Amino acid sequence: MELSNLSNYLDDVDNYSDYPDYTYEETSSVWTDPSHDPKDIARILSVVIYSVSCVLGILGNGLVIAIITLKMKKSVNAIWFLNLAVADFLFNIFLPINISYTAMRYNWIFGTVMCKLNSFLLILNMYTSVLLLTTISFDRYVSVVFPVWSQNHRSTNLAYLVCLIIWTVGIIMSCPSLVFRDTAQAHNSVICFSNFSLSRNKSYQALALMRHRTVNITRFLAGYILPITIITFCYIAIVFNLRRNRLAKSKKPFKIIVTIIVTFFLCWSPYHLMNLLETKPDMIPRSVFEISIPITTALAASNSCMNPVLYVFMGQDFKKFKVTILSRLVNALSEEMGHSSIVHRSFSKMSSMTEKETTVL
Repeated sequence: MELSNLSNYLDDVDNYSDYPDYTYEETSSVWTDPSHDPKDIARILSVVIYSVSCVLGILGNGLVIAIITLKMKKSVNAIWFLNLAVADFLFNIFLPINISYTAMRYNWIFGTVMCKLNSFLLILNMYTSVLLLTTISFDRYVSVVFPVWSQNHRSTNLAYLVCLIIWTVGIIMSCPSLVFRDTAQAHNSVICFSNFSLSRNKSYQALALMRHRTVNITRFLAGYILPITIITFCYIAIVFNLRRNRLAKSKKPFKIIVTIIVTFFLCWSPYHLMNLLETKPDMIPRSVFEISIPITTALAASNSCMNPVLYVFMGQDFKKFKVTILSRLVNALSEEMGHSSIVHRSFSKMSSMTEKETTVL
């Protein structure tokens, strides 16, 4: 699709994006020195964040996948963390494409199909990650609050089935990117953007705005509000039960997953905020979007490399200087994989003591 005046077109039909849609135009900028142009600074910062995320993500998540696959016993927790790493790794291997796009001042050279796929993978990574984190939180809630039921029904087969459902839901929820992402000629470059109107006709403006708001609000509710509500409830209930039953020591294995969840929402919160504000473009000047969207999108993408880093820095052996990174990953993952047995043993011990007390009475 080629448009003679893309900027007017985008304004008319209210199109926005998952990745930055804005084309760098020196003639339209009020900044005479490109090095001091906020848009250019945001673009360069985005390239740096993407590049670091790509390198750390491919190496870190690749290691996690190898460790869980080759060195870990297949358990429910191993399945959760393996799928989390696969979701991040799949996104990481496509990051070089977006690095090139951003580095070339948003000139898309990879065709319409890759434009759709690139955005699809970002949203798929968001949904699969947040659904897996929600599932892990709920799984731990059940392990603590209903330990007997968990021991009797918790199985690897059920975990595989849940992961299959999560990937299916994630793919379905990410499909709008495959439908609406498009490419267009803009001055001397090609951009990859969300064409919510699917037409050049201005009469479709209201329909485009409705689609845009529907997609963004759905992502905000399903990919942010609902998961964070469930996760918060689960961990409040967990803490309450641990304190009530005086199992303070059992809280230690939760530290890594809680940190992973907090990090996820810190990385994705600005992205969701900008997505919501996009649905009300009159509230904020367009120049703010041109600066903030590249940075918030890069920050969201950076979450894909965070988990392996957290495994290393939060493992019990991190303070031992001579311990290798591989060992730290193994130990940190082992801490997480073993949390359920610790919880179950604690509750079994507590139940046994309760039975003895009842017999004596």
